[in-house]
Amino acid sequence: MKNNRVKIKIQQIYAGLRPSEQKVADYILEYEGKASKLLMETLAQETGVSQPTVIRFVKAAGYEGFKDFKYALVQEEAKEQPEDSDKISLYGFQLSKKDRLEDVPGKIVTTSIDMLEETLKNISMKEYKRAVEAVLGAENIVIYSVENSVCTANDLLTKLTYLGLNCRIYGDYYLQNVSAVNLTRKDLAIGISYSGCSRHTVEMLALAQKAGATTLALTNFENSLLAKYADIVLCASNRQFLYGDTIFSRITQLALVDMIYAGVLNRDYDRCSKKLNKTSSIVNKRAYGENEEVL
Repeated sequence: MKNNRVKIKIQQIYAGLRPSEQKVADYILEYEGKASKLLMETLAQETGVSQPTVIRFVKAAGYEGFKDFKYALVQEEAKEQPEDSDKISLYGFQLSKKDRLEDVPGKIVTTSIDMLEETLKNISMKEYKRAVEAVLGAENIVIYSVENSVCTANDLLTKLTYLGLNCRIYGDYYLQNVSAVNLTRKDLAIGISYSGCSRHTVEMLALAQKAGATTLALTNFENSLLAKYADIVLCASNRQFLYGDTIFSRITQLALVDMIYAGVLNRDYDRCSKKLNKTSSIVNKRAYGENEEVL
């Protein structure tokens, strides 16, 4: 573990820690593995202390909980990643020119499956139910996102529109601000951000919450800044990688979208199924028939 802000924090408080907490501090200061793979259970076992002792340590270091502490470690680790012209970091595995082309599809599928399985283990059923109810109960729904998350936002918009819900996305920055400040307690604002640190998405959710709207965050980081301004948080995965290209973030984000869509359909089946059949029949009219000639 290289010198970083987390390490400096630990060194500053070290003298005031209990002996058991100092064991945890020593382990972290000497830790050379990936921060994303650091587990509280393993940390307690390796240092011979209890998990509550680990929690006391991270709180003494200034963090709300272990996930918050781990998130800080991942961020610092991301800054330390050495540049390597022969390798590209793609959400947890290394891709280089030495890899065989025929191995790439398998690596992509394996990584995607792992991420989806992690999402299923990590998602809170309580928060999921609250998210579905919030979507169903909203008079208006506005979605905010940037960059890679835009495709996820558009997918959610499409699915909710198919179900007859009043859902919007604004591409213009000024209209996004105007929409956020004019939301009411009857409305729902949804912010989508893999890292939970996208400045614009965070600001829009903060404005929406201040206006009184219910706020929902779809992210991979439970203790991110975006989650701070969310009444409901759907956190996709604990396999958190902030460095490199996060193109795989869409896999878990789209899974969350499908969960919301199917959940809404499940909770209000009679009404939503009628809407879905109606909208689907309209769309089907724009598709070519089996023997229909083009133009």
